[in-house]
Amino acid sequence: KGVLPTWLAPVQVKILPISDAHVEYAKKVQDELRKLGVRVRLDDRNEKIGYKIREAQLEKVPYMLIIGNKEMEENAVGVRSHKDGDIGAMSVDDFKNKVKYEIDNFIFEK
Repeated sequence: KGVLPTWLAPVQVKILPISDAHVEYAKKVQDELRKLGVRVRLDDRNEKIGYKIREAQLEKVPYMLIIGNKEMEENAVGVRSHKDGDIGAMSVDDFKNKVKYEIDNFIFEK
């Protein structure tokens, strides 16, 4: 199917801000993930969020982080997994721990 495990994927996380107002927070999250060694890309194009999600799904990116007003207020991210779909909101620290654990322990998705 061409789906790579998180530790092997060329882009492990794609950050998808809902609007231009969320880009600054998205860049902060991107910087935090890069410091951990996560291969992350920010999609700050002026496109609809559904379009961005669909593109990331087709690219088989393991994790997509959706960022809107609620996520900014709560220092959180909305998490979507290529494998499991919408996981829901989680704190930035919880997501960092989750993805770092997968990468460090070579977790294989089934």
